[in-house]
Amino acid sequence: MISVNLSAIFYLISGILFILALRGLSSPETSRQGNYFGIAGMLIAIVVTFLSVGNFGTGFIYVLIFLLIGGSIGATIAFRIPMTAMPELVAGFHSLVGLAAVFVAISAFLKPEAFNLGAVGNIKLASLIEMSLGAAIGAITFSGSIIAFLKLRGIMSGAPITFSGQHIINLVLGLSIIVLMFYLCKTQLDSLFWTIVAISFLVGVLLIIPIGGADMPVVISMLNSYSGWAAAGIGFTLENTALIITGALVGSSGAILSYIMCKGMNRSFFNVILGGWGATEQTLSSTSKEQKPVKNGNADDAAFLMKNASSVIIVPGYGMAVAQAQHALREMVDVLKKNGVKVSYAIHPVAGRMPGHMNVLLAEANVPYDEVFELEEINSDFANCDVAYVIGANDVTNPVAKSDPQSPIYGMPILDVEKSKSVLFVKRSLSPGYAGIDNDLFYRDNTLMLFADAKKMTEEIVKSL
Repeated sequence: MISVNLSAIFYLISGILFILALRGLSSPETSRQGNYFGIAGMLIAIVVTFLSVGNFGTGFIYVLIFLLIGGSIGATIAFRIPMTAMPELVAGFHSLVGLAAVFVAISAFLKPEAFNLGAVGNIKLASLIEMSLGAAIGAITFSGSIIAFLKLRGIMSGAPITFSGQHIINLVLGLSIIVLMFYLCKTQLDSLFWTIVAISFLVGVLLIIPIGGADMPVVISMLNSYSGWAAAGIGFTLENTALIITGALVGSSGAILSYIMCKGMNRSFFNVILGGWGATEQTLSSTSKEQKPVKNGNADDAAFLMKNASSVIIVPGYGMAVAQAQHALREMVDVLKKNGVKVSYAIHPVAGRMPGHMNVLLAEANVPYDEVFELEEINSDFANCDVAYVIGANDVTNPVAKSDPQSPIYGMPILDVEKSKSVLFVKRSLSPGYAGIDNDLFYRDNTLMLFADAKKMTEEIVKSL
């Protein structure tokens, strides 16, 4: 059995390692080191928690067995999951964090004496508030993450699912949870606690279904924040310093990232929290695509333009992820560099289906970090670029965001690819992106559309080169 003071010291060390992990994960160059810090911090937290509890008795064996089972499942999934499926993996793991918070809250409510929280029907007021908040946030995180997983996996339609009075219902349910928590603290009735959990599961579903699949970067980061706050709430209930520190770190960093992502998508932060408030107000573009002329090219045309260019900027998007074209893209870039062409990668902050999605895919293809640039770093280079190769990105390159105040994406920072001498746009069709509007870039005089699967087209370009 480890002393309370010694436990606090080790939990503090664990918290510092988690902070260093977040710091490391902020850059591709230090991300591997950040992961090591995170692993070390979690290992210390688990060991100290075991030693703090003391004598488990026969329960120790069961805890160890389930720990090994869960760890084995997690390791197997991590080894087998393709990098293109990382967004749904993250959503799935967020759901488990939320469910764990719900289970711990249920255990604390049913057996408060085991957690030194009082007795059944006479639980400490502060502990009751903490466990009910943890259960509610955890339930919302669980069901919301499941919906996000289904949308990202394609099992459920990625289109927004809306109905009349949806936001009023969300508001009523949210207020109901607060009222039920108040009466739970006064009466400590089992029925009120279970009602809070049930309504919270429903709220999680209703918050995420009106959000379109392409808005998932913000949703993923927001669910990440929810899971952190759920863990922090349960940490207070269990009086576990490591859980409080870790939950607060994840919750606050997820909220900050969500705010940054919302700015990158010209979205209201509160709209996302409230479940896509205002999403139904966006309308599809009524402009007929068939009436606009487009220049249609092939792999030979693209190869000719890039071979004779002095500089090429690659703009990856979700289309690259779907086609798993990152390795073919890296092969194409290697050929271009052998021909003396300068090649860079331009990453929009909300490209893909989760924060850093494109960075992860490019890292998988061993793209050098010093060739990958964020929007602010590279946007001015497009004006001096010979060819911009857009592979599956859509709204993040749409010039309408700067020119049409009536557009749903007006004011959203975009990559200025239209300023390049030539734009090669790889896309299956002229279908709009998440905003439901035409990309004006398709019809520009300097744009050549390459209608094909991103991987297949890139491989054909490599052959032509």
